[in-house]
Amino acid sequence: MSQAFVTRRDFVKATGVAVLAGGLTGFPLRVSLAEGQRLAEGAPHAEKLGWRLGCQAYTFNRFTFYEAIEKTASLGLHYIEAYPGQTLSKEKPDAKTNDSLSAADRKEVKKRLADAGLKLVNYGVVGLPANEEACRRVFDFAKDMGIETIVSEPPFDAFDIIEKLCDEYQINVAIHNHPKPSTYWNPDTVLKVCEGRSKRIGACADTGHWMRSEINPLEAIKKLEGRIICFHFKDLNRYGMAAHDVPWGTGQADVPALLKEIKRQGLKAVFSIEYEYNWENSLPEIAECVKFFDKVAAELLNAG
Repeated sequence: MSQAFVTRRDFVKATGVAVLAGGLTGFPLRVSLAEGQRLAEGAPHAEKLGWRLGCQAYTFNRFTFYEAIEKTASLGLHYIEAYPGQTLSKEKPDAKTNDSLSAADRKEVKKRLADAGLKLVNYGVVGLPANEEACRRVFDFAKDMGIETIVSEPPFDAFDIIEKLCDEYQINVAIHNHPKPSTYWNPDTVLKVCEGRSKRIGACADTGHWMRSEINPLEAIKKLEGRIICFHFKDLNRYGMAAHDVPWGTGQADVPALLKEIKRQGLKAVFSIEYEYNWENSLPEIAECVKFFDKVAAELLNAG
């Protein structure tokens, strides 16, 4: 069983147990989530739009990758994005989720994912230097693990190598935008390096980091039309570097407007929840994100 903080409302909803009036009101409860117990039921309406909602394991960077698998499954989700360097398990503290994983550990990871009903779809943010041998190690790892998209912030002189490997391996590379002054904080830079390149090279649109860079995510998504491959999806309480994640629909990103525009573009994408706040006990807030995402998706479906 895994431990998680849940709110009083979530506890009652999940367990059906009424909490007597008194000293517990307004305080979080640490409860044990039994195997298979869920705080959300995934995003079935979003799936009908071709949107695959999952978690970026960096959300759970205080935990192991195997714990990240359990937490993602507890939300009813079926997709996960790994990041390089996360400890694989408490039993194997030296094993990290990157191309250094042994064949035995890779086999074990695949079984853990399958047992949890999860698919490892994306991997990043990982370096792709202007060195073919180094890039091949990342692509070989991605191919072996069934990964569809490598998320990276490559140097400009690496793209000839990257484009060649994307076509050879049939794997995408999505360019991620950390906040300014990082290389790709401005979507114009992403468009520039994608120009004339394979459609397997595009954007991993991080809506929250755009907000930290004082960029309206709706305008950025419009600008990148035709080049977005996947998302690190966020809603923040404000614009600017001091902002933090909040449950989707409660911040300043205008999530319904973003999803409406994504639907207009006909974009079928992986949405990785990357919740970078309340690190130790974020599951109840992430569950609210999942529910809101699927609610908006249902509304978009009903609107035709």
